[in-house]
Amino acid sequence: MTKPNLRLVAPRSVDGTVPPKRRPNAELRTREFLTDAEVERLIKAARANRHGKRDATMILMAYRHGLRAAELVDLRWDQVDLGRNAALHVRRVKRGTAATHPLQGDEMRALRALPRTSSFVFTSERGSPFTTAGFRKMVARLGVEAGFKFGVHPHMLRHATGYALANKGHDTRALQAYLGHKNIQHTVRYTELSPTRFKDFWRE
Repeated sequence: MTKPNLRLVAPRSVDGTVPPKRRPNAELRTREFLTDAEVERLIKAARANRHGKRDATMILMAYRHGLRAAELVDLRWDQVDLGRNAALHVRRVKRGTAATHPLQGDEMRALRALPRTSSFVFTSERGSPFTTAGFRKMVARLGVEAGFKFGVHPHMLRHATGYALANKGHDTRALQAYLGHKNIQHTVRYTELSPTRFKDFWRE
């Protein structure tokens, strides 16, 4: 028995069951990154939370190491070395390149203050691993508590890392390795807007 010819039809909205097309981020948000001072405001708001030590440390680690939400919540204690040469062994998602980052003094103090009740660094009140959805909601709430006039989301912390390091004059290749980008075009956006890019122009 032969099947009748099939044809494609455009979706029709029945009782609103077909969702509208999502608008690009550029249309929904005024910008996609935070400044160093704004990150500090976010950390300050986090410290006032019930789980202030954990929440503030999550913001700090995401910013200092350009971690995506998925990389942050999957962070495990075996990736953290608090010895003499303190370091964080970063495992990237999206087929990114892994790297080893040095840990600063304030990061070491913050990590040491966290309980080690799980193999995961950041856990919920029940002891289960933190979720990306939970972190996204936490960052959005902290943005409101910090008094931002725009919506804040976790990936703004990763972009903040890129722009902050580019503004310090770090070259594109080093920045690419730090953020774990496979394609350098994803890194160029940060150096293109850096004011240090033209610092030697017209200098005698």
